[in-house]
Amino acid sequence: MEQLFQMVIDLIDIWGYPAILIGMALESANIPIPSELIFGFAGYLVFLGRLDFNMVVIAGVVGGLVGSIISYLVGYYGGPAFVIKYGRYVFLSAKNVTMAQKWFDRYGLITVLVARLLPVVRTFISLPAGFARVNFVKFVIYTVLGSVPWTIILVYIGMLLGESWTTMRAVGHQASLVVAGALLILLLYYIMKKRRTA
Repeated sequence: MEQLFQMVIDLIDIWGYPAILIGMALESANIPIPSELIFGFAGYLVFLGRLDFNMVVIAGVVGGLVGSIISYLVGYYGGPAFVIKYGRYVFLSAKNVTMAQKWFDRYGLITVLVARLLPVVRTFISLPAGFARVNFVKFVIYTVLGSVPWTIILVYIGMLLGESWTTMRAVGHQASLVVAGALLILLLYYIMKKRRTA
């Protein structure tokens, strides 16, 4: 996996936005490439002035959406048995699929939105959405809405860290949980404020 991660970094270094798009498409299509790695390094390149912040965010969100749609379609047409049988060939474990399925069974379609803020689950959540054959348009909307804040924050952190961007990889999922927690608190605050003014 380390060789794969280094290859992703090298490709982003050479090709920029297309490599970010492809990297996020792979991550969202259940290939376990950490988005912290992709956006951390991309943020570092923004820090260096080699990439534009907004273009990185657009490439990341579009890539994530493409990969999520691929994953959704695999789940839709293949079903759980197909995914579990052939998933091991792309580093997809039955354990991760089961975990995403439990989240989806518990919270329904809204999980597609919320799970984008959670480590591990966000990579695999499109599969159970496909299994359940949820409304495709809603799936796309929720995927984008969940991906945008996550992408912006990770790229921004990578930019702030600059040459220390690899810290994002070192702390990995722990940092993701902190970011996710902060975003969820802001979301709950917004919902409560709207209810009070309604």
